[in-house]
Amino acid sequence: MIGNFTYCNPTKIYFGRDALSGLYEELPKYGKNVLLVYGGGSIKRNGIYDKVVAALKKNGKRIFEDGGVMPNPTIEKVKEGVERARAADADLILAVGGGSVCDYAKAVSVSVHCGEDIWEKYFIRFEEPDCEIVPVGCVLTMVGTGSEMNGGSVITNREQKLKIGHVFGENVFPKFSVLNPEFTFTLPRNQMISGIYDIMSHILEQYFSGTDDNTSDYISEGLLRSLIHSADIAAENPLDYEARSNIMWTATWALNTLIAKGKTTDWMVHMLGQSVGAHTDATHGMTLSAVTMPYYRYILPFGTAKFARYAVNVWGVDPAGKTELAVAREGLERMEAWMKKLGLVMNLTELGATREMLDGMVKSTLIMDGGYKVLSEEEIRAVLSASF
Repeated sequence: MIGNFTYCNPTKIYFGRDALSGLYEELPKYGKNVLLVYGGGSIKRNGIYDKVVAALKKNGKRIFEDGGVMPNPTIEKVKEGVERARAADADLILAVGGGSVCDYAKAVSVSVHCGEDIWEKYFIRFEEPDCEIVPVGCVLTMVGTGSEMNGGSVITNREQKLKIGHVFGENVFPKFSVLNPEFTFTLPRNQMISGIYDIMSHILEQYFSGTDDNTSDYISEGLLRSLIHSADIAAENPLDYEARSNIMWTATWALNTLIAKGKTTDWMVHMLGQSVGAHTDATHGMTLSAVTMPYYRYILPFGTAKFARYAVNVWGVDPAGKTELAVAREGLERMEAWMKKLGLVMNLTELGATREMLDGMVKSTLIMDGGYKVLSEEEIRAVLSASF
């Protein structure tokens, strides 16, 4: 039975090789001042920067730049971006990059006109903005987070050793997003692989919850099969347009809020991974892969039926003559083998984490209650310990 829900997603998507032409349709809708947000400068090396700037200039925009957004954007960087946006009197924030850049742009957008402490308001109290919001548009260059079509914004507070995500309401969603799979071709392999696992984890976080028969789970299984198929192709040939386009579109659907509707959803893998990220500054997708197997093996006894269904419908496990528990375990074994083949990080040591960090990581892990088992602090410690 699907629970009651309201669904709205206001983000307009331009997808494909000619997707950047969407800028010429969208830019006239906004004022003259554009804050151009990007990361470490790869968009200047691969030519995407020049294409975006050309579109902005052709539409008569005044360009104010905010570069240097890091993979795990910090609250200090957000405050810097707020000052830049205020100085520019920005009418639009245009994020060109991956999920971190999009997350950052949204955090800036809700903070420009906010008169309160933005970390406390948005990332501790999880309040919605009650001030004017500067609209955001995205040009995606790395896939994984789904940030291009949702209200999510994950920000790190290095001083407090916290990495926290706030899922804002639909008024914070990007107004439009440009998705050209070719813009992802120059990504280093490890970033591509990391993004692929972030996509998978997003789907699994929503899938491994609830015991009812609901449409969302069938959609999730299809998305997972598509992702696994395309990831295998992209791992062999990163320039395969069909595979990369399927991965890009799956990433968007994995976290545009649709498959969460009518479900409780889990998100403990992300809470564990984000805690690791706050202490190591490691790549997000790899922090997820490092904690996944210990976590799912721990909660499997509490959601055996769903794990068995996952094994059969996603990994093709033959259930004949096997117990439900055996089928469920075989599914996780196949998943683990695939992860290793893809080249994902499978333990925290590879990410630079040490046992001395364990107490801090346990304390930094937010406890969620939507999955098959609400973990205690000691259980979080056990899962993280098993992840080394």
